[in-house]
Amino acid sequence: MTKVKMVFYLLTGLLLLTSVVFAQSIDKKGSKDHPLISRFNDSTIKHYEAKNFDMYILPLGTFVEKDGRKPWKMIKSQRKLSKTRQLEGKITRIQYRATEEHSTTEIYRNYQLALKKAGFEVLFTSKGEDLGRYNVWPEHLYSVLNPLSHHIMFELMGEDSHQRYLSAKLSHPKGDVYVSLNISLGRSKCPTIQLDVIEVKPMQTELVVINMDAMARELDRIGRVAIYGIYFDTNKADVKTESIPTLQEIVMLLQQNSELRLYVIGHTDNIGKLSHNMQLSQKRSDAVVEKLISDYAVDANRLKAYGVGPLAPVASNKSEEGRAKNRRVELVEQ
Repeated sequence: MTKVKMVFYLLTGLLLLTSVVFAQSIDKKGSKDHPLISRFNDSTIKHYEAKNFDMYILPLGTFVEKDGRKPWKMIKSQRKLSKTRQLEGKITRIQYRATEEHSTTEIYRNYQLALKKAGFEVLFTSKGEDLGRYNVWPEHLYSVLNPLSHHIMFELMGEDSHQRYLSAKLSHPKGDVYVSLNISLGRSKCPTIQLDVIEVKPMQTELVVINMDAMARELDRIGRVAIYGIYFDTNKADVKTESIPTLQEIVMLLQQNSELRLYVIGHTDNIGKLSHNMQLSQKRSDAVVEKLISDYAVDANRLKAYGVGPLAPVASNKSEEGRAKNRRVELVEQ
């Protein structure tokens, strides 16, 4: 081989190597860091998604053993965490990949310190095989509780001994912020960081508008109308102030038709125990009736409250879109 050819091949190889390294250092198009939490040094964004309003199940405990069986000896549907919290609000999900010279422990300690300095309270943390063996932890978090596409979730599956997890909360007057942080030694043998940030806030009420006339038409057509403009905090039954415009429309509906009597029916999705959802839906329907009576002087004899929990869905509970449709109050003509 001539000297000229050798130099050419060396330069070509060097350029190819440089282009690969450069490509690996580029973030996914359209992605960005969350403004509250910066990235770990030398890491790049491999996946990014943001939703203005969605639901998120925040882990606050490890797996529960059942009949003496470890979680990795159970089928996926039987695995359950000892404690979780259901959140709703703006959700930002970012997956970073760090370089090989950094350990999952080093990355975890940096995030832990940064969150503490920012005023976050750690709610739950665990590591290694305490989270479960054979990748049951990332599979449960990102395939069952808060699904990611398979190839994105697959990147979080690696060596059990290198797993680290942390849930944290920042209390804020305008809405609390929660962090779900999972760090693993991924299939690429590089640390993979899944950072999910949940900014709790009410859904924009102007997205769902139903007025008195629309309610009357639906009652006349099918005898019931689904209401999505009455709001509650997760697992609570206090009617939120954002519900006032919808409550006023219900009052006008009753004023326009003095003979109209209504069942106020509370509905939930199927997340959680049936008994809890049945009680919650009853409390919420009771709260709506009480609000209409106490704040708007509606005759108590014209309203009756019932809760049916998840027993009458209008959509599949397998997706958040479907669960959101199932979480509603219905007015049914008596």
